Amino acid sequence: MKTALLISTYNWPQALELIFKSIFEQTEMPDEVLIADDGSTEETKKLIDNFIQKSTFKVIHVWQEDKGFRKAIILNKAVAESSCDYIIQIDGDCIMHPKFIADHKENVRKNVYLYGTRATITKEALPGIFNEQKTKFNFFSKNLKKKSRTIHNKLLSKMYKPHEGFSSNFRGCNVSFWREDFIAINGYNESFEGWGREDSDLVIRLGNKGVLAKRLRYVGIVYHIYHTENPRDQLKENDLIQHKSIQEKIIRTEKGISQYL
Repeated sequence: MKTALLISTYNWPQALELIFKSIFEQTEMPDEVLIADDGSTEETKKLIDNFIQKSTFKVIHVWQEDKGFRKAIILNKAVAESSCDYIIQIDGDCIMHPKFIADHKENVRKNVYLYGTRATITKEALPGIFNEQKTKFNFFSKNLKKKSRTIHNKLLSKMYKPHEGFSSNFRGCNVSFWREDFIAINGYNESFEGWGREDSDLVIRLGNKGVLAKRLRYVGIVYHIYHTENPRDQLKENDLIQHKSIQEKIIRTEKGISQYL
């Protein structure tokens, strides 16, 4: 099984640099890194080019013009470029625990997607973290919210079993799935523009297909870097799209990854 790490990013090279550092600290490396870039400027490109030069694995940088928040589109374009069997996805504001990749790989099962948790790095901590290039945290670290989510314990993680249905604990910043399942539902619905619901809609349609969900708790940890919230002016429209997927039990979206394959 070949594994790709999928990272979505937009104009925050400081955070992306910490993510790259956390990749090199992984106990198991991905076979491929996919960078889904929703229109970042030259500063981000230079950082990515430097990361490519240092990497021993394949790195694919997929960029699209900045025309507003179009995360669903760029994620589809990035997954279309992948040659891997399994996709592990994070946001460009999430630093990975050193065993993050290994934890996802260890919990892979057929007909199951995984969703993990996140601890939150507070606003007050940012200057020190960026200056020190800090990527490792634990329960006793200062300026962290939801500290119980920093606890790494494989034994406790076994309490969580695959289940049907969508969980309110789901967060799109920490999720993994089989690429063939993703393609079967035509990936992200590109009708979503602006912040919100493109990620939950994806796993709702996976569930409609019969794919089970499994929560990664006490393993598969990320640390979310504080930032101001994205504008939510499209949220009402996006809620309606997701509601339709639920009510009509939609599996395959019409406008998705197929146009790039």
